[in-house]
Amino acid sequence: MSGQPSYWVVQLTTKYGSLEEAMRTAPEELAAHRARCREFHERGELLMAGAFLDGDGPVSTMAVLTTREAAEEFARGDPFVLVGMVGDWQVREWANLFAGAG
Repeated sequence: MSGQPSYWVVQLTTKYGSLEEAMRTAPEELAAHRARCREFHERGELLMAGAFLDGDGPVSTMAVLTTREAAEEFARGDPFVLVGMVGDWQVREWANLFAGAG
């Protein structure tokens, strides 16, 4: 969309059956994931992130970032990706309907 601000959405699909399972079995990775999210947010690259709560596993998360480069860096270096607990991830360009609207 010409002139429309765009963002980049990272979606990670983990190998955990529930958020509780991830919290119970991977507390170090979860702490590192949260710290990494804070780092990207403090740099102004991560606008929002979180886990989807409306399903029975596998746990899926998403994050909205300001550039493709930041999104790729975020996904490739995620602690759950690095330990092999993400089965699939993708980066997609996304246009915010309300960005720039007055």
